[in-house]
Amino acid sequence: MKQLIVNADDFGLTESVNRGVLEAHRRGILTSATLMTNGAAFESAAALAHAAPRLGVGVHLNLSEGRPVSDPGSVPSLVDERGAFYGSPARLLARILLGELRLEEVERECRAQIEKACRAGIEATHLDSHKHVHMLPPIFPVALRLAREYGIGVRLGIERPIGFGRLLGRNGGAAGQLLKQYAAARALAALAIHFQEQLEQAAVEAPTHFYGIVQTGFLDRAELEAILWNLPEGSSELMCHPGYVDGALGQTPTRLVGQREKELAALTDPKIRNLVAFLGIQLIDYRHLVGAR
Repeated sequence: MKQLIVNADDFGLTESVNRGVLEAHRRGILTSATLMTNGAAFESAAALAHAAPRLGVGVHLNLSEGRPVSDPGSVPSLVDERGAFYGSPARLLARILLGELRLEEVERECRAQIEKACRAGIEATHLDSHKHVHMLPPIFPVALRLAREYGIGVRLGIERPIGFGRLLGRNGGAAGQLLKQYAAARALAALAIHFQEQLEQAAVEAPTHFYGIVQTGFLDRAELEAILWNLPEGSSELMCHPGYVDGALGQTPTRLVGQREKELAALTDPKIRNLVAFLGIQLIDYRHLVGAR
């Protein structure tokens, strides 16, 4: 059996992103979303989630952008002199390599983000993270420990890119960005394979296959069709970023602006729904992962 979780990252980033996520769920194939609890539109996202009980909602752990949910004074190794995160995964990684990041503070902040979702009445289904920072080697055991404690799943991004040459051919002007994303996908897959034993020992659920890092910013109907046609047996997750464009989105650090509307169009295209049905793909969220591996 082929099972697919279609997860929207960045739920709670802006009101326009929230509207896109809900539309992709109600009119399209989106089954899941991960909530940015430090996002400007967190309260709106939580309210929309309550109105869509079939939507699985996880927590999109964020350690690189915006302000922490914790008191900044309680996580000094995570924030700059303004009390904000350092602004990029690269800077976070640099602090890890220099021994300047305290893992007890990472756990404190991640727990605070999960608890904020819980206080809003969200029954979290899983954890993933903004820019995949939970896959950094010192941080993954923290995320795994929290996932086990809360009885939820965790994203394990074992991506095996398909049709990369075709994707390059269709987007030749963006070869540099695509090659960067391909390298990131391969590196994260290597880390994920290394973490598989820890995941199994902790009895925490994760999909076996993963897609979306290579296609970030380029996920249109053609790419979505290619993923669906090549979906393997077992459980898979597709990461996506649907949304609408407005002024608030333009004020965020995201590079994904107009592309979010293209992804929304692909996810809600009736031809995509028909293809899912034709291929016998079961659309699920993390709540249905038990026994799906």
